[in-house]
Order: sequence, then structure tokens, then C-alpha cells
Amino acid sequence: MNELITILGPTATAKTGLAAALATGINGEVISADSRQVYRGMDLGTGKDLGDYIVDGIKIPYHLIDIADPGEEYNVFRFQQDFTNVFDDIARRGKTSDTVWWHRHVPRICDSGI
Repeated sequence: MNELITILGPTATAKTGLAAALATGINGEVISADSRQVYRGMDLGTGKDLGDYIVDGIKIPYHLIDIADPGEEYNVFRFQQDFTNVFDDIARRGKTSDTVWWHRHVPRICDSGI
């Protein structure tokens, strides 16, 4: 069964830390759905708190962060493809996906494929 737990909330409300803590407890992995965190080298101002993915000394696997170069076109179609590929890979390995949504409309973008 493909399971997806979503965490949705406004900016700067500790969603990443919550997702990482949850992933630790369920042997899961985090899929970021942040439109700015996909870009490499854009760490300031994007909330890319990679230290939040270390919980009690355990590095929690995360996805869709630092996957595109600045200036590269990264649109909703590409996000949907990348999300589906990562989600399917996590499910094949028998783990649960824990996704941090940055906007209330994003779950609908991925809904058709899950």
C-alpha cells in the first residue's frame, strides 16, 4: 500500500522539523514540496533547514531539495513527474512518504497520480 502523510501549514511553522520527527518514528522519508528549495545554492531565504533532517543523530532521507540549477525551468509538470518518481520509489522500498506541503493547492497537483 502506498501511504502518504501530508503536513500542510504556513511559512515558518516548523513543518520540516515535524516531518523529520514523524519520519523517524515511522521509518519514513520526507518529500519536500517547496517551490524554492528545489534550487541548488539558494539556501538563504528559502527555509532550507537541512539540519532539521537530523533527529537524535539520525539523518532522515529527504527528496526534491537541491535538484535544479538556478535559472533552470522547473515547473508544475516537472514537479509532478519528480514527485511521482520519488513517491513510487519510496513505496517500492516499503516505506511511508511524509510530505511537507508549502501551499494548499500542491496536494491536488499530485493527487491524480497517487
